[in-house]
Amino acid sequence: MFQKIEGIVLKAINYGETNKIVTIFSRELGKVGVVARGAKKPNSRLSSVSQPFTYGYFLVQVGTGLGTLQQGEVISSMRDIREDIFITAYASLVIELTDKALEEKKSNPFLFELMYQTLHYMNEGVDPEVLAYIYQTKMMPVLGMYPEFDTCSVCHQSDAFVAFSIREGGFLCAKHAEQDPYRLPINEAAGKLLRLFHHFHLNRLGNVSVKAETKKQLRTILNAYYDEYCGIYLKSRRFLQQLEKLTPDT
Repeated sequence: MFQKIEGIVLKAINYGETNKIVTIFSRELGKVGVVARGAKKPNSRLSSVSQPFTYGYFLVQVGTGLGTLQQGEVISSMRDIREDIFITAYASLVIELTDKALEEKKSNPFLFELMYQTLHYMNEGVDPEVLAYIYQTKMMPVLGMYPEFDTCSVCHQSDAFVAFSIREGGFLCAKHAEQDPYRLPINEAAGKLLRLFHHFHLNRLGNVSVKAETKKQLRTILNAYYDEYCGIYLKSRRFLQQLEKLTPDT
């Protein structure tokens, strides 16, 4: 059966001498794997549509196993993402996390739109680091994680938060922070941003300007929480850590 789908290429791996196996996250079918025959050839009509981050329409033949990519129409190649190593790194985190979170052929239009908006903003020059943190926060319920972002995890009061507890699964107020010796300190800006990331719709995103220290706190909390409760290993995160060592001021 042939079907036209709207999708974004998550990854493409070489298959044989001239082919690729392409994983597409589509609005209609969810995540699908297809063979793009001849896509490794530079003059192939499937070469450009089988590149990671490519957003477009794809004509696929679907079945019980791998489908076949018949043709594609590029809407956006996300060129600006590809041309900057830092943006590429954060965009890779987004698509790798999505790929590992999704089941095959299970539609999720909400997540598709969220991923598209995130990559589109990155391609338009919005801070890719902040966008990646927004995406990771919003992915938590998809992965079965429900941290407490609205009240203290111990007393459930909406007081000023001074720390985040991985063990308690959320914010801690000044009164109860001492209950977790391994708590992660958090400033007011980071606390407000985590709550905002959790609740707001990405299409309402305005100007983004976050201080380096606040970004560092967001990164530390999200990485620690994912390590404790998710267990997904991301090659892109390791690459980002290597980049951070080269730019210690970020």
